[in-house]
Amino acid sequence: MSLETKIYQKENNLKLGKLVKESLGDMYRSRFLARQLATRDIKAQYRQSYLGIIWAFLTPLATAAVWIFLNKSGTIQITDTGIPYPVYAFSGTLLWSIITESLNAPTASTKGAGGIISKINFPKEALIVSGIYKMLFNSSVKIILLLAFIFLYGVGFHWSQLLFPFVMLGAVLFGTTLGLFITPLAMLYSDVSKIISMGLSFVMYATPVVYAIPESGIMKTVMELNPFTPFILTARDTLTGLAPEYLVYMLVLLATCIPLCFLGLVFYRISIPVLVERMG
Repeated sequence: MSLETKIYQKENNLKLGKLVKESLGDMYRSRFLARQLATRDIKAQYRQSYLGIIWAFLTPLATAAVWIFLNKSGTIQITDTGIPYPVYAFSGTLLWSIITESLNAPTASTKGAGGIISKINFPKEALIVSGIYKMLFNSSVKIILLLAFIFLYGVGFHWSQLLFPFVMLGAVLFGTTLGLFITPLAMLYSDVSKIISMGLSFVMYATPVVYAIPESGIMKTVMELNPFTPFILTARDTLTGLAPEYLVYMLVLLATCIPLCFLGLVFYRISIPVLVERMG
């Protein structure tokens, strides 16, 4: 087996097309390594946990339960959502957790491999794929519970539910694209991860996760412009058989995400070796 020969020169060899091709090639070639890393991390995640996989959806379930209780008790007044409120709140919190997990997956996988990336030479794109594998595994468990919850409350089957997986793949692409740009900064400054976590907590309340978009006011404008909104609403609409009002907005965001995802891969590919050298 012949080894690849790399020649380092002083002149600038940063050609975007070449870097994208190399990054995608390394992602494909390292798919076995990514799968092994994901399997290891998933087993380690639940090995010493009594509740095990239940933790994957316990947090969104607890968040939804709080809002359902506040609504039932009359503590807060929620505008009409068009579907049973427990379904609205639980689907919103669970979908939100999937999107935020996809956003945090590249950072979490890269930080988790901090002990080996400076010692072993392997395609760092394997860490991105590994993070996506773990996120999809956790998300599949959540979606199964969500479907059971929907049928439990009498929403029933709708043909639009067949489109739900494609909407969720688009949401994962959106979150992962953001995560690719955040990861190098989060590796360099630990404050970035804390700021992102705190910021997402605020953004959640500017997204129709547990309550509908108001009919008027500044909050209506903020929530309609929020790029997370079309993914949450379109996913929920396809699940419950409602007409997806924000489908066009979501498709525009996806069309923008595709080139940005390639740029994010290049940014990740260039920056991670430099950051590893600096941290070393």
